[in-house]
Amino acid sequence: MEPITQMIIYLLIGLFAGFMSGMFGIGGGSIRTPLLYAAGLPLLSAFGINLLVIPFSSFIGAISHRKNIDLKIAQYVIIGGILGTVTGAFLTGLISTLVLAIIFVIVSIITVLGIYFDRIFPEIAQKINPSTKTIIGGTFFLNFLTIMRGGSGGSLFSPFLRMMKLNIRKAIATSLVATIFTAVAGAIVFCSRDNIIFLPALWVIVGSVSGTRIGSLISLKTKPTWLEVGLSLLIVILAFVVLIKTIW
Repeated sequence: MEPITQMIIYLLIGLFAGFMSGMFGIGGGSIRTPLLYAAGLPLLSAFGINLLVIPFSSFIGAISHRKNIDLKIAQYVIIGGILGTVTGAFLTGLISTLVLAIIFVIVSIITVLGIYFDRIFPEIAQKINPSTKTIIGGTFFLNFLTIMRGGSGGSLFSPFLRMMKLNIRKAIATSLVATIFTAVAGAIVFCSRDNIIFLPALWVIVGSVSGTRIGSLISLKTKPTWLEVGLSLLIVILAFVVLIKTIW
């Protein structure tokens, strides 16, 4: 493949993943990693590049959503997320990819239910206390799981924060700011193992930053109901794509 063609492919991958990141508050790794792998990069390099890109794209998204960030909740998400990221990054490859994919699908479905939890089970939802321990423990588990497939946990942060009683806009904004820090922690581990190829990473960063800005602006003008529906569909689709790809 010609170098210019490769550059365009990496740019488009970044643009698409960045748009989804800004739109729904996800890190973008659930989209970016499999596409980079399909584009010919080694799997661990795709993991590493994705984690390197996320802080840049999430930073742009967080700026766009800054008025909706819940800083108090964000600090607990960051603590739990970083602990889960570092632990999972060092254990990458030790757990069967099929087992990991099945667990990821189950957790994704449960997390999507969390978006609508207050409407499906209103009485139980009222009793949920979004304590410090719950948020740190939940984000630790989510990041521990997703880092082993090259993600930052961002794809599950937004619905998890909805369950913690944040509205959808605050959940998206808080997820974006948290993934800046959780992805940096993972990128450091992968960089120390020389898994990151920096030229493709540069083009993915350029595309992701641009896409995130566009997605964020559209997200702010989109009705909360549509954001919830879109985020739910995206998580379920990506979860089953991961499972099908693993089985195939």
